[in-house]
Amino acid sequence: MIRYVMLLACCVASATLMAEEYPRHAPADETATERLLRVQSSGEQASTRLQVQTARERDQSMQRWLDTYKYEIPDFYRWTKMTERNN
Repeated sequence: MIRYVMLLACCVASATLMAEEYPRHAPADETATERLLRVQSSGEQASTRLQVQTARERDQSMQRWLDTYKYEIPDFYRWTKMTERNN
């Protein structure tokens, strides 16, 4: 019985050490884009300083957003298949 308890204790200890060595949040097959999106959504690298805008910066930002609606949306888009010849 004591052997089983000792074996269990060794298994738990080694599992704990392995869990500390390998981060759980970053899979090896994760692309750079996926990694950046994960960091952004989790807030891991968020600034501790409050980000504030002046009234002028807010107005400029709003104007840039409104200017995006000045361009007419076409009725259809011309679509051509990309090949090595017309690339």
